[in-house]
Amino acid sequence: MLKTKSFPLIGSMSLRVFLFGAFTLTLAACSVPQSRVPAPASPAPSVPPVAAPTPPTSRATQTGIASWYGPGFHGKPTAMGNIYDQNEITAAHQTLPLGTKIMVTNLDNNRSLEMPVTDRGPFAKGRILDLSYASAQSLGAVGPGTIPVRIEVLDGPIPVSTIRATLDYTLQLGSFSQLQNAHELRDRAKSHGEVYVVPIQTKATTYYRVRLGTFTDRGAAEEKAKQVAQAGFPVVIMEK
Repeated sequence: MLKTKSFPLIGSMSLRVFLFGAFTLTLAACSVPQSRVPAPASPAPSVPPVAAPTPPTSRATQTGIASWYGPGFHGKPTAMGNIYDQNEITAAHQTLPLGTKIMVTNLDNNRSLEMPVTDRGPFAKGRILDLSYASAQSLGAVGPGTIPVRIEVLDGPIPVSTIRATLDYTLQLGSFSQLQNAHELRDRAKSHGEVYVVPIQTKATTYYRVRLGTFTDRGAAEEKAKQVAQAGFPVVIMEK
């Protein structure tokens, strides 16, 4: 417990100076802008602080309801420090370390997509994940608004500076739990460029991701994605 030392106030002038200083500090405290993440309420003096939830470890699995957020936050800073782009494949989670890569599966249609956690949320009761608009569109969550999901942790936190420095893009055409399905899609799409299958192991299963090409420029990736989509393939631009 911190020890404090009191000093006597000398005369009414000292009292006025003291009160003015306290009032100035109060105004300064009220002028701090609020962020998207609500600050936790301070516990009562007689109640000990509650420890923060322990983040899930690598390969951990969580199931629950996911929602999505888009236009209202587009162009605003995220909790990770970058600018939220609703057209990027990202997500917001309440406790996972920022930068953690996760695999999200829509339990209604079995679509799976990997993405980094770049923001905090959702703050609505009963929800465990907020998807960006692009993530929600790829998983089929835009129409219903909420979907049941399984979240699987793939990798630990990646610093945002590292993500920005090593940014490459690829086109993902699908993600399957059956290798044969991935091979069939690869064979159908191989006329559009270099198509390859990338497996990734989670606690629940192994996913086989069908991807096309590598692009250092997002504009080139978007142009190729339009061509592939016109041929009838579902396409998601992914950050490698």
